[in-house]
Amino acid sequence: MARTSARTLELLSLLQTADRWGGPELAARLGVSLRTLRRDIETLRGLGTPVVSSGGRHATYRLAPGAVLPPLRLDGEQAVAISLALQTAPVSVLGLRDAADRALGTLAQVMPPELRAQVDATRVTTVRNYWDFSDAPIDPDVVAAVGDAVRRGHLLRAEVLRPDRSRPAPGEPDFEPPRRLEPHHLVLWAGRWYVVAFDLGAADWVIHRVDRLHPLMPTGVPFERRPLPATDVGEYVRSHPDRGDTPAHWQCLGSAVLSLPAGVVGMWAPGGSVVEDLGRDRCRLVLGAWSWAGIAGILATFDCEVSQVEPVELRRACTDLSDRFRQAGTGQGHPPSNPRA
Repeated sequence: MARTSARTLELLSLLQTADRWGGPELAARLGVSLRTLRRDIETLRGLGTPVVSSGGRHATYRLAPGAVLPPLRLDGEQAVAISLALQTAPVSVLGLRDAADRALGTLAQVMPPELRAQVDATRVTTVRNYWDFSDAPIDPDVVAAVGDAVRRGHLLRAEVLRPDRSRPAPGEPDFEPPRRLEPHHLVLWAGRWYVVAFDLGAADWVIHRVDRLHPLMPTGVPFERRPLPATDVGEYVRSHPDRGDTPAHWQCLGSAVLSLPAGVVGMWAPGGSVVEDLGRDRCRLVLGAWSWAGIAGILATFDCEVSQVEPVELRRACTDLSDRFRQAGTGQGHPPSNPRA
């Protein structure tokens, strides 16, 4: 009986890891016959777990949505993975940190001692990265509305907000009618949420900052999914020069024209920067840092011709940094004249 109960729990765990299992494959994983597998499936059903199966010799099995969440069975690796995910969850969604802490506490209470010991051994402290920006967390209702349209494949009507997230009113110079979007993918990059969509009005692919959208009432209108403009949607967002971004709030903010394609610069530019495509393998990069020397150092990493550097403080920092590196190349060096330049 103990072996049967353990196998039933293992079966439940396997069903939770895939959308659908083939009967022979599932039986092989459990080390049982197909007849025993069918008996274990009936045991799960008797416990209230909704398992859907297809008929025939090569039946398939999957968990169906049920009114009651079935019990979760986690092994050590899964428990540690969930623990780390909850502890390092991004704080880009309003209220997520508190919800993650409560979820972690709930898991810890029901874990057996050996799993809890593994989780306790992976306690971590997250520290804001140098490039983390100071945007306010996104409203979870907005993420849910856009995500639901993506999942269902429904047309999304949304207004584009100003950088400060205010809504332009009709008659104001920057007012635009709501966009009609076919949302295909949600992408989280550099702590910001983006939606890759096909804009019916512009008849082209666009990338919108989700926190800059104000979704209107759900349309319920389905759309036929189009082939994406890139095989890797994450890379498409990273390398796209126009993501609806504005520079993050920094103590120093500057810009320069780089002799590189916008896609290349957009791929490697820090989060919170803006890349403007100027054509002919040129682009303008707008970015910030805690010092002018910091911006100058980032520009140097692109290893290309740099021009139209603004403002004057950034030009001075470039000159000062050049002098420092020249001195460093001779093996002499000298203390910087202004560490905060």
